[in-house]
Amino acid sequence: MAPRPFLRFAVVLALLASTGSSAPLQAAPAPTALPPIERFFINPVLADAKLSPDARYLAAISGAPGRRDYLVVVDLQQRTPKLVAGYQDADIRQFDWVNNERLVFDLADKQEGDSRMAAGLFAVNRDGSELRQLVNRRNNASPVNRKLLPWHTFMLGGRGAQDSEFVYVTSNEYGDEHFSVVENVNLLRLDTRTGRSQFVQRPGKVGRWMLDQNGEPRLAMGSEKGVSTLHYRDPATDQWRVLATFATYKGGRNAFTPLGFGRDGTLYATAYGEGDTTGLYTIDLATGKPNPKAIVVAPGYDFMGALVRSGDKVLGVRISTDAESTVWFDPAVKAAQEKLDAALPGLVNQISFASRDQTQWTLVRSYSDVQPLAYYLYNITTGKLEKVGDAYPGIDPARMGQQDPVRYKARDGMEIPALLTQPAGGAKNAPLVVLVHGGPYVHGNHWGWNGQTQFLASRGYAVLEPDFRGSTGYGDTYFRAGWKQWGLAMQNDIADGARWAIAQGYADPKRICIAGASYGGYAVLMGLANDPDLYKCGVSWVGVTDINLLYDGHWSFASDLSEQWKIYGMPDMIGDQVKDAAQLKATSPIEQAARIKAPLMLAYGANDRRVPMYHGRKFLSAVKPHNTQVEWIEYEDEGHGWRLPKNRVDFWGRVEKFLDKNIGPAAAK
Repeated sequence: MAPRPFLRFAVVLALLASTGSSAPLQAAPAPTALPPIERFFINPVLADAKLSPDARYLAAISGAPGRRDYLVVVDLQQRTPKLVAGYQDADIRQFDWVNNERLVFDLADKQEGDSRMAAGLFAVNRDGSELRQLVNRRNNASPVNRKLLPWHTFMLGGRGAQDSEFVYVTSNEYGDEHFSVVENVNLLRLDTRTGRSQFVQRPGKVGRWMLDQNGEPRLAMGSEKGVSTLHYRDPATDQWRVLATFATYKGGRNAFTPLGFGRDGTLYATAYGEGDTTGLYTIDLATGKPNPKAIVVAPGYDFMGALVRSGDKVLGVRISTDAESTVWFDPAVKAAQEKLDAALPGLVNQISFASRDQTQWTLVRSYSDVQPLAYYLYNITTGKLEKVGDAYPGIDPARMGQQDPVRYKARDGMEIPALLTQPAGGAKNAPLVVLVHGGPYVHGNHWGWNGQTQFLASRGYAVLEPDFRGSTGYGDTYFRAGWKQWGLAMQNDIADGARWAIAQGYADPKRICIAGASYGGYAVLMGLANDPDLYKCGVSWVGVTDINLLYDGHWSFASDLSEQWKIYGMPDMIGDQVKDAAQLKATSPIEQAARIKAPLMLAYGANDRRVPMYHGRKFLSAVKPHNTQVEWIEYEDEGHGWRLPKNRVDFWGRVEKFLDKNIGPAAAK
C-alpha cells in the first residue's frame, strides 16, 4: 500500500505552483551546501486542503514563491483542476465549503500588506462562477460599499452544516477607537448567494459561539468581570439559558472547555475529574456539570485535542501528549488507521472526513519532526493512498535534525518537560540555543517539523525548548506553579534545562545562547541578567521589557490587552502592581538593564499592539550605556511576530550571523 501520487494531479499542482511565479524555488543544493534559508521561512506552497461535503471534490490553497496564493478545486473523479479564485493584490487566507457547489473564503496580504488590514469575505462556486463579495475589506485602497457587511465581519471557524446556501459569520464590537480590544462578538446567518444576513439573538456578553452537530448555534460563551458564562440554547424551548459559570483566568475544578456536540446532542468537553489533569468528558446539560466517567484520559497530561467526526457522528478524538495521536471509537476506522501508519511509518497521520456521513475517501495530514506537513487522499475501504502535495516541498527530511521529548529536574525537584532537537546529522557538545516559548501560560511546544527549530539545527545548533512551569497541558499543579514566577522559578527552569543539556553531553558549556519571542523575549533578557555565566548571547524579538508597562501602557500606542485581564487575571497570575511592587522591579529587564553585558539582538514590529515598540525602545535606552554589543532591528510592516516571508528571511539571516559570531564556527576562531 505504498503511496502513489496522482499522475495528473501531481502535474496539476506543479503547474499551479509555477503559474505567475517570478521567483521559483532554488535548485536542490549540493549535499555539502547548507539548505537555503528561504526554504524554512517561505509561506507554505500547500497551505490547506478540505474535502467537499460528499468527498467528490478537494479544495486547496495553492501557493508558490513569487506569486499570490490561489484557491483551487479538483474533481477527484475526473482528476481535473479548476482555479476558482486568485488576486493580484491579496492571497487566499482561509476557506470552507458552503455546500457541494459553493465555497466561502477571505483574504490577506501575505507579502507586503499591513497586518491590520481586514480580510473581507467572498463566496464562489466550485467552477469559479458566481463570485460575490459579502464583506468589505479594511484598507485605504478599497472604498466602503454600504451594501456589504462591515469589515469587522469574519468567518466563524468550525464546520457548519454545509447543506444550504447559508453560513454563520461573526461581527465584532470593539471597546476602543483603535479597534484593539473586542468587547462583544455577534453572530449572523449569511446567505452566500444574496448577501442578506440576519442577527442571531445574543444571550449576553459573548466572545465565542459554537455550532451543534446540525450546524446550528447551540453555545454562546462570554466573560465579564473575571467570570465566564456559558449559555446553552435549549432545543426544547429554543431559548438561551445559563449552563455554567466559572473564573475566566484562574479556572478551577468546576471549569470545563466545550469541544463540540455528538449525533444525539451530547456535549463533549475537557474537564477535571478526581485527579490533577483534565480529561475528555460529556456534560450533563441539565446541571451544567461534567458526568463522572471520563471518555478519554492521558495520564500525566491534560486532555488537549479535538473531536473527529463524519457527518454528525463522533468517530474519535485527536489527543496531544508528547506528540499528537488519534483515539478511535469506531473499530473500522481504527483498523484503517493501523494500515495507514504501516504505509507511512514514523509519521503522525491524521485522518479527517467530509461533512456528510462517513465516505470511503478521507484526507490525511501527515508530518514528523523532520518531515513538514504533507497531504494524502486515503480510501479507508480499499487502502488506496494517493499523495496530494507538500506544504514545504523544498525540505529534505534526511537533512533535518532529530527531535525528542525529554524530561529534566529543576533545582527544586520539579520535573520539566522539553523538546531537544539535535543538530542535523547529530553531534555531541554542540553549540546550544535555548528557545523559549511565548505566552507564557500556554502549551508552548509541539513535536513536529518547525521552521525556526530546524533552521537552527541545519546550521549545527542543538535546540532545547523547555515547557517551564506555568505551561499548560501538564496538570493544574504545574500550571499554578508558574503564577507570579516571571524572572524567578520559571526563569530557573530554563537555566536548569541548559545545565542539564551540558551534563548530558548535548551542549558545549561555553557556547550557549538564549532566544525567544514575547514572554520568551522577556526570558532572554532576564536570563542574561540572572545567569551571565551560562548564556554567551541573547536574541529577543517582540519581547516584554517591563511588567508594569503591560499594565500602564503609554500614550504612544494602543494595547490589545483587555482591562478585564489586567484587573482579574494579571494581579494573581503575573503580579500585583501594589502588593508585588518590589518583585516587579527586581524582575524588570528595564530596571536590571545595567547587569546585561552579553551580546544581544533586539527586534520589534512597528504595528505590535501586544508588546509595542515602546517596550523595546525604552529598554534600549536603559541598556546601551552599559552594553556596546546590542543590535537593534525594526520592521515597519509587522506586528507581534513576523508574518511576511521577506522579513522572516531577513530576521533569521541576521540571527544566523549573530549566532555564528558568538557561539558558532566564527566564535571558535
